[in-house]
Amino acid sequence: MKRLSQKIVKLLSKKRLTLSFAESCTGGLLSSAVTSISGSSKVFTTGLITYSNQAKIDILKVPKKIIVKNGAVSYKTCLSMVKNLNKISNTNISVSITGVAGPNGGTKQKPVGLVFIGIKKGNKTLIKKFLFKNKKRNLIQKATVKKALNLILSFAK
Repeated sequence: MKRLSQKIVKLLSKKRLTLSFAESCTGGLLSSAVTSISGSSKVFTTGLITYSNQAKIDILKVPKKIIVKNGAVSYKTCLSMVKNLNKISNTNISVSITGVAGPNGGTKQKPVGLVFIGIKKGNKTLIKKFLFKNKKRNLIQKATVKKALNLILSFAK
């Protein structure tokens, strides 16, 4: 993961692009992966951990009706998170993460390991759905961060 983070910091620095994150189930792990790299202050501006539904509503302005209708772990919530983060942070690339890291909290419809990652650059927005099979919390979180870093890299090129 460190090598991926280094690539991102180097590439974004070269292209003079900035980055922001809104994390839920990863609890700051993505922000930590990037800020552990020297020079990350040139590219990383904002890291929000909106863990609770209320934080998503209050800080990221996710409409309450989206969370009530679709749940916090959903395509629509992730999309709202990334779009509103982009407005708040005014960065070139914004990333949102919401999911069920487990080992508890999963349902038949939303099992442990279900994660949505949103990324926005300019007028291009992508929401990806993942279902990580390993049910260990820290492994789901690490796998999510790795997927997010790879998405950032592909969007930055």
